[in-house]
Amino acid sequence: MLAEQDDILLSSAEFRQSENMDDRPPDAEIDLLVIHSISLPPGEFGGHWVDDLFMNRLDTTAHPYFDEIKALKVSCHILIRRDGEVIQYVPLNRRAWHAGESIYCGRQCCNDFSIGVEVEGSDDQPFTDPQYNALNSVTKEIIRLYPSITSDRITSHEAIAPGRKTDPGPMFDWQRYLNFI
Repeated sequence: MLAEQDDILLSSAEFRQSENMDDRPPDAEIDLLVIHSISLPPGEFGGHWVDDLFMNRLDTTAHPYFDEIKALKVSCHILIRRDGEVIQYVPLNRRAWHAGESIYCGRQCCNDFSIGVEVEGSDDQPFTDPQYNALNSVTKEIIRLYPSITSDRITSHEAIAPGRKTDPGPMFDWQRYLNFI
């Protein structure tokens, strides 16, 4: 059993603490893994923009799209870059602000009971081999820490926020991912 007061960090990740987190409800069992995708600006990869968004330091004058998202206070537990680099922003036992208005199997507020993993990508470009390798490793480590997260408890942002989100999108190869965890 994991101690409540200990921050749960992945051994494979570089930790950069986001302020965009809080405590989960006391009775919340972490039993869902949500896969997202992100690119900033949309369709562009690399650089520091995603990191800046999660760390509340995004320069909203750097790109017109950034002005549209300037009020967002969001985070994720894990980000996987195109080259497979793994960055953790929120300890797994804390609530990251990744799902927004969401529902899974009749349970609302998925942030309360889920871990959010962002994979740098978009709806119209394939994900990379290093990303799938890193995501598989990260998923295995998360499942070791939280055995209630089984393969049928892994879902997309689109599935928990239908009509509002599309990620990780049609270019994400679910079969490839799930076959190796």
